[in-house]
Amino acid sequence: MPGRDQLSGAQARRIALAAQGFTDRIPAGAVNRKHLSRVLERTRLLQMDSVTVAVRAHYMPIFSRLGAYDRAILEQAAWEPGPRRPTLLAEYWAHEAALVPIEHWPLFRWRMEDFRHGRWREAVGDRKVTAMRAVIRDTVAEIGPSTSGMIEDHLGHEKRPKKGTWWDRSQVKYLCEVMFAAGELSATRRNGFTRYYDLTENVLGEYASVEIERDDAIRELVRGSVTALGVGTEADIRDYYRLKPQPARDALAELISAGAIEQVQVQGWSKPAYLDPAARIPRAVTRTALLSPFDPLIFFRPRTERVFDFHYRIEIYVPEAKRVHGYYVLPYLMGDQLVARVDLKIDRATDRLLVPGAFCEPGADPSVVAQSLAADLHAMAVWLGVARVEVGDRGDLAPVLARAIGSSAFR
Repeated sequence: MPGRDQLSGAQARRIALAAQGFTDRIPAGAVNRKHLSRVLERTRLLQMDSVTVAVRAHYMPIFSRLGAYDRAILEQAAWEPGPRRPTLLAEYWAHEAALVPIEHWPLFRWRMEDFRHGRWREAVGDRKVTAMRAVIRDTVAEIGPSTSGMIEDHLGHEKRPKKGTWWDRSQVKYLCEVMFAAGELSATRRNGFTRYYDLTENVLGEYASVEIERDDAIRELVRGSVTALGVGTEADIRDYYRLKPQPARDALAELISAGAIEQVQVQGWSKPAYLDPAARIPRAVTRTALLSPFDPLIFFRPRTERVFDFHYRIEIYVPEAKRVHGYYVLPYLMGDQLVARVDLKIDRATDRLLVPGAFCEPGADPSVVAQSLAADLHAMAVWLGVARVEVGDRGDLAPVLARAIGSSAFR
């Protein structure tokens, strides 16, 4: 185990990859709940996002670490418990909207208290709001897991016409979200990605009644962040669960004093770093993986740039004419380096995984990258249930990748 106070940038990079599970053994057979649990021990959360251009964000980190798996395993672990299949995950605001191990849900009680009137204090209680929240809770208790629309129908409310904007919500929808943030309601997902609100005790079971003091919870979240990161700066650690500066600093100081975290210096990093004493420094990393833009390895962009020398910004909200790499671009990991960017899109109608653009990073060998990436794109296409991969013409890597995809090995 590392116990040094000086690390090279390469060592820190390999520690980060090992901490996130990229040096763990890939299962020889089918992926099961045990394998899923191991990934969750590493990442501690799966960020969620509504974009469906390739595959929803919470499915991708498992594929990146374990390869092809039945996505129903994750859905069952989060939303479809059974007699021999207890719930493993719960949804809450962790980094952003995320699935977290169900036993970690009580660690956010303090945040629920802060959000008792909503994430932005948008529902500061007057009598009408308080009464309406009680009505929603009673309705959910009566009719069971429900969308906001189902609650409205039950209450006989007149729905407002849609105007095509994501913030256009009925009062019921609005208050359901407030109550979810406050921990009064929890949620499951059905019919793709539709959120069904339920009483928290119905979703969380025994964990719904667990109370953890604010300072204790934040200290555990900081410790967990360091475990998930392996090594990181204060900013890295705070960002993992979006913690405020002073409480995170206080927790760091306590954990260092207790010997649970070591302060170190990483060559090339301008700020002090904090190391998990149990972190491994592998001699090499041999994994290749396509990474979701929301993968916890890279979702904090300043860390991604510092650790991998990889400047990345998602361009979903950038006008098409101004995009540099594409709409939904996945970084490509090869060994301990991010060596390429791949713009991806699923076209179910034509049974294809489309690659409108592919770009090689400076210093990477395009022919080597293309051969490896072709194999991983083929594996992703099989996992997503489409017949072939088709490469467009944008990017310096595109023609080399197209030839690799077109070779007999990937037909």
